[in-house]
Amino acid sequence: MKTVELFVSGKVQGVGFRACIKRTADSLGICGITMNLDDGRVHIIASGEFIIVDKFISMLYSCPRTSIRNIESIEHEFLVFEDFHIRRGFHQYGT
Repeated sequence: MKTVELFVSGKVQGVGFRACIKRTADSLGICGITMNLDDGRVHIIASGEFIIVDKFISMLYSCPRTSIRNIESIEHEFLVFEDFHIRRGFHQYGT
């Protein structure tokens, strides 16, 4: 099992990206959370089987109306989530 924290930059806010992230996560059995950040990036924490998490990350590039410039990925100890949630609004990570 694997947990990654992702910071996605590009044209990723106001285009339905978080909804696409949730649909993709749900279809793969990924659990976690996503939210917009004040700096224009989207923050994702995703947990699941190693290969499925990697597939999830690669599938983010196929979300419509989204233009991903970069995905910064940080691997963490495995975190348990009940399912995948979208957190509404803007949140400054770490505050």
